[in-house]
Amino acid sequence: MKIKSHSGAKKRFKFTKSGKIKYKKAGLRHLLIGMSSKRARRLRKPDILDDSNALVVKRKLPYGR
Repeated sequence: MKIKSHSGAKKRFKFTKSGKIKYKKAGLRHLLIGMSSKRARRLRKPDILDDSNALVVKRKLPYGR
């Protein structure tokens, strides 16, 4: 029997080829005037989820890698 994937997790996370989980960083939607350019540039790049949180996401996305 197939397991349903979590709809919210599907929209927020992608798997890399090696099976790690990539996500977009928060904090780049509003209140940007006061933010330093350096911080804004860092937030633009996707990040890799740490192992403890990756386990939770992998359970929600059973048919990822």
